[in-house]
Amino acid sequence: MEFFVLLVATGLVSGAAYGMIAMGFALIYKATGVVNFAQGELVMLTAYIAFSIATSFELSFFPLLLVTIPIAMVIGLLLERIFIRPMLGEPVFAIVMVTIGLAVIIRGVTIMIWGPDPFEFPGLPTTVIYLGSLPFYPAQLYALGALAVLVLAAWAFLNRSRVGIAMRAVAANEKAALLMGIGVPRIHALAWSLSSAIAAVAGILFAANFKLGPDLWFQGLKSFPAVILGGLDSVIGAAIGGLVIGVIENMAQGYLGQGLREIAGFVVIVLVLMIRPYGLFGEREIERV
Repeated sequence: MEFFVLLVATGLVSGAAYGMIAMGFALIYKATGVVNFAQGELVMLTAYIAFSIATSFELSFFPLLLVTIPIAMVIGLLLERIFIRPMLGEPVFAIVMVTIGLAVIIRGVTIMIWGPDPFEFPGLPTTVIYLGSLPFYPAQLYALGALAVLVLAAWAFLNRSRVGIAMRAVAANEKAALLMGIGVPRIHALAWSLSSAIAAVAGILFAANFKLGPDLWFQGLKSFPAVILGGLDSVIGAAIGGLVIGVIENMAQGYLGQGLREIAGFVVIVLVLMIRPYGLFGEREIERV
């Protein structure tokens, strides 16, 4: 029983990172109808920027977040303005291909600037904290806390703010939203900006829990099962999907074998697409492209 509880606890920690990255996917899809395949690369880029800031100015965790998040939001705005907005009106497939090209560019630029070697991420204590009999590092608890805060903030933003309701209107019917006077391009830019901010939080916490390396972008791909499970257009569902995928991966590794951790999430993708293609919390009207 202790082994089972340990697998669930560590799975929730991994799932918290997946959930945050998946929320970024879902936020952009909800506002623009486009899957951003560069989301994992945004997580990696913002984590490297945070690493440079932390080592240059010796900032602790919370000041580092306060500095990095606005920088990440500006990066998201610039990417949307330079690469995505000129594609408005073009087929969705063309925009998706732009995000794939953007992902490759970010990977290359990151290695050019910081090199291929991994770094230890500074700024967080490493003292083990026990919750009952379960040991946690502070970064692991921060990851769980950050996901909870982001879920509450996303719910409040999408359901209680005028801008969030406008974003839902754009997601429901872009032409009708335009006729109602909603600035659709501004909503798209906001979605990219907020998604980049979430990517920064996820990147910093993932690098603090493990290491910071050029393969961090792969976590974006590994988070894709979470957003498919939760629902591609459900920001909250994507977060829950991340936790579920994290636990499933840990269970597969703990009870079935090491190699199955890497494929467990993608087995879930296949099953979900066959049984409930719009995910646990997604809208049935989603069109598969």
